[in-house]
Amino acid sequence: MVTVLALAAALAYGVADFLGGTVTRGSTAIRALTWCVPIGLAVVLVAALLTGGDASPGPMAWGFVAGLCGGSGLIAFYRALARGPMSVVAPVSALAAAVIPVAVGVAQGERLDASVLLGVLLCLFAIGLVSMESGGAEEPTAGAVGRRLLDSGPVMAGLSGSCFGVFFVLLKEAGDGTGLWPIVGARLGNLAIVAVALLFLAARGAGAGPRLSGRTLIVLALLSGSLDAGANVLYFLAVHNGMLSLAAVLTSLYPAITVLLARVAYSERLRAVQRVGMAVAVAGVALVTVG
Repeated sequence: MVTVLALAAALAYGVADFLGGTVTRGSTAIRALTWCVPIGLAVVLVAALLTGGDASPGPMAWGFVAGLCGGSGLIAFYRALARGPMSVVAPVSALAAAVIPVAVGVAQGERLDASVLLGVLLCLFAIGLVSMESGGAEEPTAGAVGRRLLDSGPVMAGLSGSCFGVFFVLLKEAGDGTGLWPIVGARLGNLAIVAVALLFLAARGAGAGPRLSGRTLIVLALLSGSLDAGANVLYFLAVHNGMLSLAAVLTSLYPAITVLLARVAYSERLRAVQRVGMAVAVAGVALVTVG
């Protein structure tokens, strides 16, 4: 059951990320999230009401903190999608997201055999390969380095993946005896992060970027938010039907869907070293999965 649920979550995340990236390219990350996050909250709220359960303060709090991490990850991820190809950003984010739950699972006593440990090491190596970008001839200043990091797709993708990894862990800690209400708490955390980001931009006198224009982009944003919320639910069910490390790593297969869609829609291509990184990533995730 955990395998089916986690792979279904991967499929939903993969499509949601592709749609979200498409929307972001036509606007900004924060603009896209102002549409995606509220619709996601509405979806999980309806699901929680229909499935029952008790909205206990403890699990809701765990979910809310998870949502703060997940919301921060979403902002970083959408920013990364606006600055780098989906075929690079999605794998880097997913691999970073997979490592943290595996480490926590091992620390909590989950037993991983040699093939799984080898898979994790391959995933870490793959992150470095896939993240490699073409170097420029100009020597950057310290300030330029900082700006470049914030504008680097792979760097922001790695940051987003770390946030997602913590999100995966915290949802496990939320418990499974309260229905889907921890997911509602998580989406409230997402909404809080978006609100803080908007207030921060307003305080600096900076705008949130161009508004989403056109029915197509708005529909894609709403669909992305709905699928992302559905993926949250599927992962939550998966992680409470099996090991944290297994559920998180299987869910982290979502880049395969994002990359496939990006290749079809945008004809994205990878550099040779990045293709090697992708192959290493596939091998690493496969070893973790079969282990």
